[in-house]
Order: sequence, then C-alpha cells, then structure tokens
Amino acid sequence: MKYRQTDSPPVAAAKASFSTSTAYRIEQDRRLPSQKKAPRGRRRPDPLARVFETEIVPMLKAAPGVRPVTIFEELLRRHPELGAGIRRTLERRIRAWRAIHDEEQEVIFRQTHEPGQRGLSDFTDMGELGVTIAGVPLDHRLYHFRLAYSGFEHAHVVLGGESFIALAEGLQNALWSLGGAPREHRTDSLSAAFCNLDRDAKDDLTRRYENLCAHYGMRPSRNNRGIAHENGAIESSHGHLKRAVGDALLLRGTADFDDLAAYRGFIDEIVSRRNARNAKRIDSERTALQDLPDRRTSDYEEVIVHVTSSGGFTLRKVFYTVPSRLIGHRLRVRLYDDHLDVFVGGTHLLTLPRGRPHPNGKHDQVVDYRHVIHSLRRKPMALLNLVYRDQLFPREAYRRAFDVLRKRLPDKKACRIMVDLLALAHERGCEAELADQLTADLNDGRLPDLNRLRTHFAPDPAQMPNVVVRLAPLATYECLIGTAEIGGAA
Repeated sequence: MKYRQTDSPPVAAAKASFSTSTAYRIEQDRRLPSQKKAPRGRRRPDPLARVFETEIVPMLKAAPGVRPVTIFEELLRRHPELGAGIRRTLERRIRAWRAIHDEEQEVIFRQTHEPGQRGLSDFTDMGELGVTIAGVPLDHRLYHFRLAYSGFEHAHVVLGGESFIALAEGLQNALWSLGGAPREHRTDSLSAAFCNLDRDAKDDLTRRYENLCAHYGMRPSRNNRGIAHENGAIESSHGHLKRAVGDALLLRGTADFDDLAAYRGFIDEIVSRRNARNAKRIDSERTALQDLPDRRTSDYEEVIVHVTSSGGFTLRKVFYTVPSRLIGHRLRVRLYDDHLDVFVGGTHLLTLPRGRPHPNGKHDQVVDYRHVIHSLRRKPMALLNLVYRDQLFPREAYRRAFDVLRKRLPDKKACRIMVDLLALAHERGCEAELADQLTADLNDGRLPDLNRLRTHFAPDPAQMPNVVVRLAPLATYECLIGTAEIGGAA
C-alpha cells in the first residue's frame, strides 16, 4: 500500500514481491483476510440454551459468590439428561457472564515507599509449626516488625496474645536493633488489644499507644478493620518468614528446644540471615531514619496487688506465690509479656515467670515450692488436697514420686515423706540431683529412702573449711587507748 501511493498496481506489486493479480484483487477489496472470514457458527447444539437464562442466571443473581461447581451439581440434580460433559462449558459461560454483569471489584493501588517513612507491626500465630520447649508444646505468636522501603525485619517471640505490652516490647526491641525510628508506625486495628474493654480502658490503651509513638517521634496510623492488604508490606512477609522458620526446623531435624532462650536465639538467627540479604538497602535507609531518644519508654503494665493469707496474689486469673513474709503487704507488679517484676515500694524483690489462664477460662497457678515449704512442713497433710498441688512439684520426678507414695503408703505418711523430700531439695540446693535419684528409685521399683537421700546429700565434712580464729591479747588494745588520747589532745 505504501508503493501504491506513487506507482501503478503492477509496479507496486513487483516492489512488494507479489503477483500482479494479487495487486488487482487488493485494489477491488482492501479488507484483511481475517475480516473477510465469516464467523464460525456452533458445530453442535448449545446444551445450556434452554436453562442458562431461566435457571442459571437467577441463581447467579441470588447468590453472587456461588461457585460454578455448585451450580453444575444443582443442574445435574434438576436435569440429569444434561450429563457431566457440560461442566467446562458451564464454567466458561458463567465466567463470561460475570465479566459483563458482576459487581465492581476492589482495586489494589500499588504504593511507592520512601526511605525512613513507614514501619509496620503485626502479629502472626506460630502454632502450626509444632514448636516445643523441653517436650511441652509452646503456644506462642511472633511480633513482626518491618520497614516498608528496605525490608528490614525484626521478630520477637510472644507468649500471650496481641497485647499492648507485647507490642511495646517488640517495637522497642526492633527500633533499638535498627538504630533509628521511621516517621510513621502502621498497625492493624489492634482489635486483640482493645476488644472486650470498657470505654475508659480503651481510651487508656489508646493514650499509651500514642505516647509510645510520640516518645520515638513516630506518627501512628492504622489500616481499615478487616482489610489486610492495606498492610501488605508486612502481611505478605508473614508467610515468607513462617516458611523460612518451618524450613529451618526441618533442616534442624527437630522442633524441640531446651528452653525459651534457645528458641528465641533460633528465630533471631533466621531473621538476621534475611536482613543480611538486604544489607545495602537497609544501610541506605538508616541514614533517613530519625534518631532514637536517650532511653526506652515503658514496655510493661504496672499493677498494685495484695498478698493474701494464702501466701500469694491473684493477677489476670493466675495465682502467684511469694515469700510468706509479704502476707498482708501491697506490692507493685510490673507485668511483662513473659515475666513479672515484683516491688515493695521502690525495692525490687523478685522476678516471677508469667502464667496464663487456661483456654476455657479456668484459673492457673505459678507456684515456687520454696515460698511455702516452711509452712508445709508444719502441716504436711495440706499437700493432699492442695489447690495448686500439681504446680508445687518443681519437676516431673517429684510428681511421680508422690503418686507412687500414695499408692503404697497411707496418705499421712506419703504426704510427710513428700514434704520432707521437697524440704531436702530446698535446704541442700539439690533439686535436679534429687530428681535424678528419685527417677532411678522409681524405675527400679523402690520407694524413696529419706534417710539414705539425706546422707547422700549431706555436706561432706572433708570439704568444709577449717576456720581458726586467733584472739589478740587484750594488752594490744592499750596502745590504741594511748593513741586516742594523743589525738584528742591535738
């Protein structure tokens, strides 16, 4: 057609390398071959012609989210003669109908992230990985922090729910590990931290969260409730992190850890390797972050409790024992995610592991037998029906020993021996070693021999130091009297 603008049909055809007859045919009809071809009609009758508009469309309008396979099964129930071969035809027809008549869908607007602008926080449940601590399943979540621009990540093992305490502790750990703070901190609606609270409690938590962000110069923001993709920069990263942890557990060969500290170190190592891949990008974003304040702010909740005559206090449906000398005192407790710090006035007394109520709402107990053993020795039968008896035993061997003693001895004698065993573990500082001895005796079918155990764990006289005290003669002190007189005269 370009050559035809200046040349005759034969010349243009020669230059375009096709025949003169083809040139004249194009002159008569300039449509493309695809435009001359008549549309292909159906090669067989439409099996849905009599049911699509009358039955299928009403179902699609009545239940917009219904799956095509459900409509297919319903059609076969109504019209068995249609046969199973119409399924693909039905699915294509429904897809085409929805493309024209379905409701408008939500549009995802991709965002451009600036360095140092936004950090995001969220929690993700880790129960599906089956992590255990010393054989006991660990019910936990991960607090997950991420910078939207560079992809810097920080993860913190959380034993409780999505509380403000867990958020404050995890966020501050992340910021101090990063060495700076972004200008905006984004979370979801924090429903787990704010639900089931009255108006005053909600307002208090809101103020605490805003004060936390203000301490680091960050502007708090939240995504709309139930719209997870607004936090897509961290929601998608949840899956990648959990898969990385799962793969690392498979390579490790076991999901059991000796203690919580070992598992936290395992998570930190995985996150560090992920950050190392983005090291250059993270370093470039660090220059755009705000400086950290001089100190951290509170990442705990402070509560005043009263120690009852039971030798402890109840907090959040958990009973904690404390030394009995504190009965009647009011204590100040700092509540962290995994432990409690107990103060009387401004003096720190002790740290207790944090307990959680049972999933059914039943109360739990955190008991240290050292706090009550002195009273229990005076009233050993109290052990028989003690509310927190199972939590009193520091190790499984002690619980097994008490079960065997109860089966073979009268209750009174069994309680007396068990209390003496606990007292021996406390006084001689041999809790672990005594547990090994009890396990060996029970495995051999023997009852614990209290006299033998006392002898075994008695102090060795050969190892006790021989202290010799030499008294100075009294005449030696007379020179001191003379020195004092001279000093007084001077």
